[in-house]
Amino acid sequence: MLTSTYTLVALSVEQTKVRAALQSLVEDLHALPGDTNTLALGRAAQLCASLRQIYDSCHWRKLDKFLVPALRRHTGAADGLLHELDQLSRNAAEAIYVAEACVAQPDRPVLRERFCDAVERCVAALRHRLEREEHELFPLARSVVGDTAWFAIANQMLAHDAYARERRNVPERQYATPGLLGHDSHGQARHVTPLSVVH
Repeated sequence: MLTSTYTLVALSVEQTKVRAALQSLVEDLHALPGDTNTLALGRAAQLCASLRQIYDSCHWRKLDKFLVPALRRHTGAADGLLHELDQLSRNAAEAIYVAEACVAQPDRPVLRERFCDAVERCVAALRHRLEREEHELFPLARSVVGDTAWFAIANQMLAHDAYARERRNVPERQYATPGLLGHDSHGQARHVTPLSVVH
C-alpha cells in the first residue's frame, strides 16, 4: 500500500507540473491583442512551440512510461479507459497540427480565430486527459495492480530519477543514446546501464 501511495503521489506531481504549464500557456494566449483578426507570426509561433513542448512532455511522463504498461500487462480492466485516454491524446495532436499549420508559412497571416481555437482545443483535450487520469485511472490502478507490480514500478521510477540526476551531472558528450552507449576513458564505446530495475 505504501509503495502504491508513493508512486501515485509522484505521478500526481507530474500532473501538477503539466497543469501549471497549460495554465501559463492559456494566460499568454488570452494576453494576445484582441483588436485584430490576425496575430504576429513570431508570437504565435512561440506559443505553438510551447504547446508542442507540453504535449511532447506528456508522452515522457512516468505515468506513460511505467504505470500504463503495467496496467496493460496485468489486467484488461483498464483497456477501455486507456483507449479513451489515447483518443484524447489524438484529439490534442490533431489540434496541434492545425495550430502549427497556422504558423508554417511566413508569407501568410496567422488567422487569430483559427489559431486560438486550435490551441484551446489542444489544451482542453490535455486537461480532460489529466482529469480522467486522476479521477479514474489512478483509483483503478490502485485497485487492480498487485503489490509486486507496484514495487517494480516504484523501483523503475527511482532508477529513472537517479539516471536523470546522473545525466545532469555528466557532460553530455560522454553519452550517445541514453542507457545504451557511452565511452570509456580511452574513448571506446561501451554499454551504459544506469541502475538495475526489478521486473
